[in-house]
Amino acid sequence: MTSHRPAALDAAALSERYADGSLTPSEVAEDVIARVEAREPELNALYLFDAAQVRADAAASTERWRTGTQLGPFDGVPATVKENIARAGQPKPAGTAIPNPPVAAHNAPTTDRLLEAGAVIVGSTTMPDWGMLSSGVSSLHGITRGALNPAHTSGGSSAGAGTAAAAGYGPFHIGTDIGGSIRLPGSWQGLTALKPSEGLIPLDVPYAGRAAGPLTRTAADAIRLMSIVAQPDPRDYLTRAYAEMDWSTEPLSPAGLRVALQLDAGSGLPVEPETRAIIERAAARFEEAGATVVPLEPFIPAAVLDGIADFWRSRSYADFEALTDAERAVVLPFIAEWCAAGATFSAAQTVRNRNMIDEMARLTRAATQPFDLVLSPVTPVAAFAAEDPMPILDPLETMGHISFTVPYNMSGQPAVSIGAGVQPDGRTVGLQIASKIGTDDRLMRVALWFEGVRGSDAEVDWSQVA
Repeated sequence: MTSHRPAALDAAALSERYADGSLTPSEVAEDVIARVEAREPELNALYLFDAAQVRADAAASTERWRTGTQLGPFDGVPATVKENIARAGQPKPAGTAIPNPPVAAHNAPTTDRLLEAGAVIVGSTTMPDWGMLSSGVSSLHGITRGALNPAHTSGGSSAGAGTAAAAGYGPFHIGTDIGGSIRLPGSWQGLTALKPSEGLIPLDVPYAGRAAGPLTRTAADAIRLMSIVAQPDPRDYLTRAYAEMDWSTEPLSPAGLRVALQLDAGSGLPVEPETRAIIERAAARFEEAGATVVPLEPFIPAAVLDGIADFWRSRSYADFEALTDAERAVVLPFIAEWCAAGATFSAAQTVRNRNMIDEMARLTRAATQPFDLVLSPVTPVAAFAAEDPMPILDPLETMGHISFTVPYNMSGQPAVSIGAGVQPDGRTVGLQIASKIGTDDRLMRVALWFEGVRGSDAEVDWSQVA
């Protein structure tokens, strides 16, 4: 079920109603602004929000539709971008309260693609300090909460993006992901959340494992958003040439496909029984549709996951060490303690830790190569308290909740989280579906198929989201 509020309509419905004149971008913007003003005091999903600018951009779109000069089918559709996605003239504090954050001189590629399509950017969404938490806890923003239940985490690091999507701040939301930061909010807020193939969505600050991608209420809207932002851009020097993709919203059955089911990552936290049962039911849907589903054994040893987490400590410590004492004092204490361990590694150990990125990529490609799709939980655990920085509260422990997600960052393969079930206590569980590099369009059509067969008891009733 969906609400009849304009802000809750999907991008296709908005486009149709803009075209027939029954709704204008300005009317939708007013509803989104009202939604933001009603929910932000509690949810805290937006870092930058300028209602006057939103109204002005929506008015320009309304005029384009009136004169038949719209920039595309999704002109006037509301969107948000994570605060680390550059918007010219806007600060990029990366979730920290360090004074005088850098100001972006230029738009990121994603921002440019949205503006070229006529999207109305509602604002920039929050993230935790340096994006190194799987929650919405930030020294700058305070706590970003989940829209389904504000007592629960938003997930992170694309914290505000997930909450903005779930809260109904319009259809299109873009986050970033280096180990699960798009898919974790997706799983914990009942969304469709895609970590695309490496470089498919160009970045202005690319590095190993990093990706930008959509968080949306429906698989179809994720596909529509990909049709806008998955465009080449020379600023991303790590990108590769991909064959043109067909961003069709026609569901694709997995009949005849060879599908792996992984229920044990071999490292990190054990999968909670409720999550395991939901993923097994989801896999049964694939088998019933004619896919061959076979078990996939663990393929990432704990030492590989630990090495990557320790390399991230060193990388963040390099940023932390460069700060003044006063600046260090405002960094979230959990992050400060977490990255301080990076100072203890020798140069040789840091190189060995960095090499675990390549080893994880090799192991993931080798293990998944025989399969068209790989099914797994997104994360072993359901949403935790909004006030907690991580599901594991000791900053010196490894990131045991990303053992299913991070392999696909390092291998460059696309992986999507799509809602697979709702626990009796209301917490949502995402199914991760991964596929081969460059098959994002087919992967998303399979996700759309699953959305149609998963059953109403596995869906979030968006009309009930306050």
